[in-house]
Order: sequence, then structure tokens, then C-alpha cells
Amino acid sequence: MSEMTGERVRFQDVKPYDAPARLDELRGPATGTVQLPRWVYWGPNSVVDLDTEWGVIKAYQATIQEGSTEDQVQILNRDVLISVWPELRMPPRVRQLWEGRFPELKTAGAE
Repeated sequence: MSEMTGERVRFQDVKPYDAPARLDELRGPATGTVQLPRWVYWGPNSVVDLDTEWGVIKAYQATIQEGSTEDQVQILNRDVLISVWPELRMPPRVRQLWEGRFPELKTAGAE
């Protein structure tokens, strides 16, 4: 807890997150398998199958939350991201960063 305010400070509230400047920079594969770097996903089975919904969600959540902009550009695909965005579970700061930078993500699930 913060001694000055008595409020709990969580890592997710202060952790810096990356995001590319434009969604068009995201040119990762839309199908097939991807080996996630250890710093993006340190759990078992770091090879994900992008032809399955679970594989896409696992890869995208990990890459958005843990990856650098360079990782995001290489792993994420713009069209896939837009289609899966409503399904991703992320800390509020991450969602706010990405939706603030890319307003089209806010409306992704509304169509």
C-alpha cells in the first residue's frame, strides 16, 4: 500500500504498455502457427495455432500486454485484431490505450 494515500498500487496500474502508431503496421500472420517469444509468453506451449480461436486469443492477449511494439508488428494482424478485439480480456489501462489510439477497435464488436 502507498503510505501517503493508503491505497493499494497494483503493477498493472503502473506498468508501461506499448502500442504501434497505426493499426496498418500490424502485419503478422492471419493463419498458421506462431512461436511467441519467451518475454511475451513464458508459460508452457508458447507455440500457438492461429487457426483456432483459443490460439488467437492467447497470442493476442499476451502480445498486446507483454510485447514491445516490434513484437506486436510481427505477431499481430490488423484484420484479425479487429475481429477478435471484443473477446480479449485485458487490464483496463491496456484497453484504454489501444482504443484511445485506434477508435475503430471500440466499434469492432458493435457491427
